[in-house]
Amino acid sequence: MRAALSLILAVAIALPGLALAQDVPPTLTEEAEDAPPTLMIIDAAETTLDEHLWASRPLVVFADTPRDPRFQEQLDLLLARPGPLIERDVVVIFDSNPDGNSAIRQHLRPRGFSLVLLQRDGQVAFRKPNPWDVREITRAIDNLPMRIEEIGQSQ
Repeated sequence: MRAALSLILAVAIALPGLALAQDVPPTLTEEAEDAPPTLMIIDAAETTLDEHLWASRPLVVFADTPRDPRFQEQLDLLLARPGPLIERDVVVIFDSNPDGNSAIRQHLRPRGFSLVLLQRDGQVAFRKPNPWDVREITRAIDNLPMRIEEIGQSQ
């Protein structure tokens, strides 16, 4: 079931790129260089939080089943506008299998549906019991002290 969900998410992310690729077929090297960055979506069973420490901002989406409407809504909201999340180095990690008892689930201990954003240093920035759209998530990220410092250094 987890593999099927991963495949569905990967196809959903790739579809917009495939539609563009059909219009003008680029060469292999052009495609690699010009490919737009994609939102990384990873199964919690295939990663650890330590892998993302200081490299990205993990946004973890938990549910007790992949059929949870809130879980589906949250993934749809994230896939609808991946650009702002990519700009903020967000990596989406999903875990809809409580029986799998992933290391991330053990560490964060969610109850039912939960949306958890971790800062680059591994600290929990927020936990939400309901889906949030990308605009709400990016506003919360932009108000984090580390993000404010990043913005200041880039100017």
